[in-house]
Parts: sequence; structure tokens; C-alpha cells
Amino acid sequence: MEAVLTPLAYIAQRWTPSPRIVRRAALSAVVMSVLIVVTGGAVRLTGSGLGCDTWPKCTDDSLIATPEQGLHGAIEFGNRMLTYVLCAAVGWAIIAARSAKPRRPGLTQLAWSQFWLVMANGIIGGITVLTELNPWTVAGHFLLATALLTVTTLTWLRTHEGDGAPRPRVPRPVRKLSWALIVSSVVLIAAGTTVTGSGRHAGDSSEVPRMPFDYVTVAHVHAVFAWVVCALAVAMWLVLRVVDAPADTRARARDLVLVLLAQGVIGYVQYFTDTPEVLVGSHMLGSCLVWIAVLRVAMSTRERPHTTATIPAQPDPTLSASTV
Repeated sequence: MEAVLTPLAYIAQRWTPSPRIVRRAALSAVVMSVLIVVTGGAVRLTGSGLGCDTWPKCTDDSLIATPEQGLHGAIEFGNRMLTYVLCAAVGWAIIAARSAKPRRPGLTQLAWSQFWLVMANGIIGGITVLTELNPWTVAGHFLLATALLTVTTLTWLRTHEGDGAPRPRVPRPVRKLSWALIVSSVVLIAAGTTVTGSGRHAGDSSEVPRMPFDYVTVAHVHAVFAWVVCALAVAMWLVLRVVDAPADTRARARDLVLVLLAQGVIGYVQYFTDTPEVLVGSHMLGSCLVWIAVLRVAMSTRERPHTTATIPAQPDPTLSASTV
């Protein structure tokens, strides 16, 4: 009696994607994770956060936006529809990871975790609408989107590696510095949500409550953490040159410094120009690029060699049973 195969196992049994296809599938999920953050920011910046009155429907009587809801309804509903494109990209990443040969359970688990994060963030997004853009749920919505970006990026980076035990490529103090860079970047991103929740662009033209913080104060705190991250990034770049780290690791540290400088310029310009929508959207895109760059630096400080499957030794048929 044949075992019943799951759909994924059935596909994996009949299709073996090339490593290039697996990497492209993982990269598509990264791109869509960034795009969903940027378009979500566009919803807020255009005041379309409540373009759809409720969730999961767009109105009490319609699944889709109605003409009465105008442009705001179309923008909000369009962002919701983009989630399905994100789901398709994540699904492709899962199928490609599961079908890779030899099988890679760790990579498949990372790909599946993307699915659960998408589902969780969809629920948080619905709660955000139902609570009429409560700034705390808006912050949670963004942080979950960043968590999804984290996992999609790690999945993509792991497609370039093998499944062997990780081996360091730089001295231990340098690896600790990369962890300090990760922690400070997390704090920076979290602090950024308080700036968003306390300032302008609440997401709707109606009166939306803001976080009970002084906007100027939290903006200054956010700037302090930004300078900390910049200092750590520059230190990482210099240290990697001193210890003669691999060229790709040094290149990733250089890229991080450049992205941080661009993000810092955008941040200060938007602060002193009363946060225009275009710059705020650019800053959200920059936040994603900074985080991806941080993860790339950290992951490049170690390597996982490719493991090759070996064929078990077979007994020599020329030998007698007694000799064996």
C-alpha cells in the first residue's frame, strides 16, 4: 500500500529546482516583504488607513472597495490585495525550498515560518482597522512586517550556503560586534515606531489618537540610536579591514555604512522639513534596506559548508561469506 503524499511532497518527488531557482524564489519573498512595508506606508501617508471601513471585508456589505469610498478605499483595498501577491511569493519560496535536492529541512522550516508571519500580520492588520488605527497596533503591524523581512532575508541568505555546521570567518570579538550591531538596530527600529506613533501622518483624515510621547523628544532619542548604529557600522567596517576579513564580508560592511548615511540624510531632512510624505516613505524603504544590510553583514561573519551525500560502502561480491 503506497503512502499518501502531501501536495508539497508530491511536487518535491517530481520536481528538482536548480539552486538558482531556489535563490530566486527566496529573493522574491524578500522583495515582496519590502514592497508590502512601503505600500503600507503609502496607505498611512495618503490618509487611507480607514479607506476600508472594516475587516476582513472592505465594508459591512462588500468584500471590495466601493465607488463611495473613493481613492482612499482603492488604496487601502489595493494594499490588501498585494498581500495575496506576497503569499504567492512566500508559497513559491516554500515549494522551492521543500523540493531542493538534497532535502534541506532547516531551509524549509525558515520558509514555512514566513507563512505564519504573514498570517499573523494579516490578523494584526485587521485589528488595526477595527481599532481605528490605534498607534500601538500600527506599531505592532510594522514590527511584524519587519520580522517577516528578517525571516525572508535569512532564508535568502541561507540559500547561498550549505547545511554543514557553521564555521567562523572572523575572530570572536568581531562576531560579538556584529551582534551588538543587530541589537542596536532592533532598538533603532522600535524607537522609530514611537516617532511615527507620536507625530504626523496618523493614517486617516479623522482624529486618530497618538502615542503619549513628545514628538521632539522621541525623535531625538531615535537620532541617538541612529548615531550608535552608525558608529558600530563604521567600527565593523574598520575592524574587518584590520583583521583582513574575507572580501565579501568587508564589502557588505561598506554597503551598510553607505545605506546608513543615506538613511540618516533622509531622516534629518524630513525632520527639518516637517516630514513630507515622499521623504517619510523613502525613510521607510531605507529602514528595510538598513535592516537587510545589517543581517547580511552578520551572516557573512560565518559560513556553512555544503555537505555532499555519500553512498554507503557495499560488500565485495567476490569475497566469500566466511571471509566477510
